[in-house]
Amino acid sequence: MIVVSNTSPIINLASVGLLGLLQSLYGRIAIPKAVYHEVVFKGVGQAGAAELPTLQWIEPHQVVDLMLVASLRMELDEGESEAIALAIQLKADLLLLDESRGRAVASRFGLKFTGLLGVLLTAKNRGIIPSVKPVLDDLIAKAGFWISKKVYAHTLRLAGE
Repeated sequence: MIVVSNTSPIINLASVGLLGLLQSLYGRIAIPKAVYHEVVFKGVGQAGAAELPTLQWIEPHQVVDLMLVASLRMELDEGESEAIALAIQLKADLLLLDESRGRAVASRFGLKFTGLLGVLLTAKNRGIIPSVKPVLDDLIAKAGFWISKKVYAHTLRLAGE
Protein backbone atom coordinates (compact mmCIF):
# COMPACT_ATOMS: atom_id res chain seq x y z
CA MET A 1 0.00 0.00 0.00
CA ILE A 2 1.36 3.40 -0.97
CA VAL A 3 0.51 6.10 1.58
CA VAL A 4 1.51 9.76 1.30
CA SER A 5 1.24 12.12 4.27
CA ASN A 6 0.93 15.84 4.66
CA THR A 7 2.54 17.62 7.61
CA SER A 8 -0.29 17.75 10.16
CA PRO A 9 -0.76 14.00 10.80
CA ILE A 10 2.99 13.65 11.43
CA ILE A 11 3.30 16.62 13.78
CA ASN A 12 0.10 15.85 15.69
CA LEU A 13 0.91 12.19 16.25
CA ALA A 14 4.50 13.06 17.23
CA SER A 15 3.09 15.54 19.76
CA VAL A 16 1.39 12.74 21.65
CA GLY A 17 4.14 10.16 21.19
CA LEU A 18 2.21 8.09 18.64
CA LEU A 19 4.05 8.73 15.38
CA GLY A 20 4.79 4.99 15.20
CA LEU A 21 1.06 4.43 14.79
CA LEU A 22 1.48 5.33 11.10
CA GLN A 23 4.11 2.61 10.68
CA SER A 24 1.90 0.09 12.47
CA LEU A 25 -0.99 0.87 10.14
CA TYR A 26 0.72 1.44 6.81
CA GLY A 27 4.31 0.23 7.00
CA ARG A 28 6.00 2.95 4.98
CA ILE A 29 4.90 6.55 4.54
CA ALA A 30 5.99 8.72 1.61
CA ILE A 31 6.28 12.44 2.15
CA PRO A 32 7.25 15.21 -0.26
CA LYS A 33 10.38 17.25 0.42
CA ALA A 34 8.20 20.24 1.40
CA VAL A 35 6.61 18.26 4.24
CA TYR A 36 10.05 17.08 5.39
CA HIS A 37 11.21 20.70 5.36
CA GLU A 38 8.11 21.91 7.27
CA VAL A 39 8.58 19.33 10.01
CA VAL A 40 12.36 19.22 10.34
CA PHE A 41 13.51 22.76 9.55
CA LYS A 42 10.54 25.09 10.02
CA GLY A 43 9.48 23.04 13.05
CA VAL A 44 12.85 22.93 14.81
CA GLY A 45 12.29 22.20 18.49
CA GLN A 46 8.73 21.03 17.90
CA ALA A 47 7.21 17.57 17.83
CA GLY A 48 8.56 15.33 15.11
CA ALA A 49 11.45 17.60 14.08
CA ALA A 50 14.18 15.53 15.73
CA GLU A 51 12.48 12.18 15.11
CA LEU A 52 11.71 12.44 11.41
CA PRO A 53 15.30 12.29 10.08
CA THR A 54 15.90 9.10 12.09
CA LEU A 55 12.88 7.17 10.83
CA GLN A 56 13.64 4.80 7.96
CA TRP A 57 9.95 4.10 7.32
CA ILE A 58 9.13 7.71 6.45
CA GLU A 59 10.57 8.30 2.99
CA PRO A 60 11.06 11.80 1.56
CA HIS A 61 10.45 12.04 -2.20
CA GLN A 62 11.07 14.73 -4.76
CA VAL A 63 7.92 15.80 -6.61
CA VAL A 64 8.50 15.68 -10.37
CA ASP A 65 5.55 17.72 -11.70
CA LEU A 66 6.54 21.21 -10.58
CA MET A 67 3.93 22.77 -12.87
CA LEU A 68 1.21 20.92 -10.97
CA VAL A 69 2.68 22.07 -7.65
CA ALA A 70 2.74 25.68 -8.89
CA SER A 71 -0.89 25.38 -9.95
CA LEU A 72 -1.92 23.88 -6.61
CA ARG A 73 -0.07 26.64 -4.75
CA MET A 74 -2.74 29.05 -5.97
CA GLU A 75 -5.12 27.33 -3.53
CA LEU A 76 -2.98 25.49 -0.99
CA ASP A 77 0.20 25.78 1.03
CA GLU A 78 3.43 24.21 -0.17
CA GLY A 79 3.18 21.01 1.90
CA GLU A 80 -0.38 20.27 0.83
CA SER A 81 0.41 21.07 -2.79
CA GLU A 82 3.40 18.74 -2.86
CA ALA A 83 1.56 16.01 -0.90
CA ILE A 84 -1.23 15.97 -3.49
CA ALA A 85 1.25 16.07 -6.38
CA LEU A 86 3.27 13.23 -4.81
CA ALA A 87 0.13 11.14 -4.24
CA ILE A 88 -0.67 11.53 -7.94
CA GLN A 89 2.94 10.81 -8.96
CA LEU A 90 3.19 7.63 -6.85
CA LYS A 91 -0.39 6.56 -7.61
CA ALA A 92 -0.92 6.44 -3.85
CA ASP A 93 -3.62 4.29 -2.35
CA LEU A 94 -4.17 6.82 0.44
CA LEU A 95 -3.33 10.44 1.24
CA LEU A 96 -3.21 11.56 4.88
CA LEU A 97 -4.59 15.09 4.89
CA ASP A 98 -6.60 17.02 7.47
CA GLU A 99 -7.27 20.43 5.94
CA SER A 100 -10.63 20.85 4.22
CA ARG A 101 -9.29 22.90 1.28
CA GLY A 102 -6.68 20.24 0.62
CA ARG A 103 -9.32 17.52 0.77
CA ALA A 104 -11.49 19.39 -1.74
CA VAL A 105 -8.56 19.63 -4.15
CA ALA A 106 -7.57 15.98 -3.57
CA SER A 107 -11.17 15.00 -4.40
CA ARG A 108 -10.94 16.79 -7.74
CA PHE A 109 -8.02 14.51 -8.61
CA GLY A 110 -9.87 11.39 -7.47
CA LEU A 111 -7.47 10.75 -4.60
CA LYS A 112 -8.56 8.65 -1.63
CA PHE A 113 -7.75 10.42 1.61
CA THR A 114 -8.27 10.28 5.34
CA GLY A 115 -7.32 12.55 8.17
CA LEU A 116 -6.02 12.05 11.66
CA LEU A 117 -9.44 11.03 12.97
CA GLY A 118 -9.71 8.36 10.29
CA VAL A 119 -6.24 7.11 11.22
CA LEU A 120 -7.31 6.81 14.87
CA LEU A 121 -10.52 4.98 13.99
CA THR A 122 -8.62 2.56 11.75
CA ALA A 123 -6.06 1.98 14.50
CA LYS A 124 -8.80 1.15 16.98
CA ASN A 125 -10.62 -1.13 14.52
CA ARG A 126 -7.38 -3.04 13.95
CA GLY A 127 -6.71 -3.33 17.68
CA ILE A 128 -3.58 -1.18 17.57
CA ILE A 129 -4.97 1.27 20.12
CA PRO A 130 -7.56 0.27 22.72
CA SER A 131 -9.55 3.48 22.51
CA VAL A 132 -9.77 6.72 20.58
CA LYS A 133 -10.93 9.10 23.34
CA PRO A 134 -7.70 9.32 25.36
CA VAL A 135 -5.66 9.88 22.19
CA LEU A 136 -8.11 12.51 20.96
CA ASP A 137 -8.04 14.25 24.34
CA ASP A 138 -4.21 14.21 24.29
CA LEU A 139 -4.18 15.66 20.78
CA ILE A 140 -6.42 18.51 21.91
CA ALA A 141 -4.46 19.17 25.12
CA LYS A 142 -0.88 18.63 23.94
CA ALA A 143 -0.91 19.29 20.20
CA GLY A 144 -3.54 22.01 20.12
CA PHE A 145 -5.52 19.87 17.67
CA TRP A 146 -8.80 21.64 17.01
CA ILE A 147 -11.99 19.66 16.58
CA SER A 148 -15.59 20.82 16.90
CA LYS A 149 -17.73 19.32 19.65
CA LYS A 150 -19.96 17.81 16.98
CA VAL A 151 -17.08 16.07 15.17
CA TYR A 152 -15.57 14.99 18.51
CA ALA A 153 -18.86 13.34 19.54
CA HIS A 154 -19.35 11.80 16.08
CA THR A 155 -15.83 10.34 16.13
CA LEU A 156 -16.40 8.75 19.53
CA ARG A 157 -19.72 7.31 18.33
CA LEU A 158 -17.96 5.79 15.31
CA ALA A 159 -15.36 4.34 17.68
CA GLY A 160 -18.11 2.87 19.86
CA GLU A 161 -17.00 4.93 22.86
